[in-house]
Amino acid sequence: METWDAIRARRNVRQFEDRPIPPEALDQILEAARRTPSSRNWQPWDFVVVTDRERLQQLAKTWMGGGHVARSAATIAVVAPVPKDDFERTWTPYDLGQATMNIMLASTDLGIGTGHSAVGDQELAREILGLPEDRYLAYMIALGYPADRPLKPINNPSRRPFDEVVHREHW
Repeated sequence: METWDAIRARRNVRQFEDRPIPPEALDQILEAARRTPSSRNWQPWDFVVVTDRERLQQLAKTWMGGGHVARSAATIAVVAPVPKDDFERTWTPYDLGQATMNIMLASTDLGIGTGHSAVGDQELAREILGLPEDRYLAYMIALGYPADRPLKPINNPSRRPFDEVVHREHW
């Protein structure tokens, strides 16, 4: 798939086929995450890939809306350092957002759907993933082959109109 097609085809997927993702595809997705640009090349991320069904079911309990994590073929846990100063508090979410989008676009390019999830219970996440005290689980990205329909460019997305969100030179 071309980049523009992947951008137009990406959507949140919450129902997955019951089939694994090949290890080489997971590695390619993780390499896309690793190569993400970062402020001052800080790279404030680590990625924990979870494919074990029991662990996925436990991980889903860290967020009330995380049921799709339990049904995924794999979930990438995006882990970050606990911020120590204003720089880290400001730039961590931005850099992690870029890594998240790289994961989602690389997955879409391979025909793999993604569904993001927040995290509520950090203590449970730390226990499940074995995270050190100076790290937290920022986001989870569930991956799998879509059960409902394949990924293909969406011609009329449910988005605000272009002319309503794009302003040129001033508001």
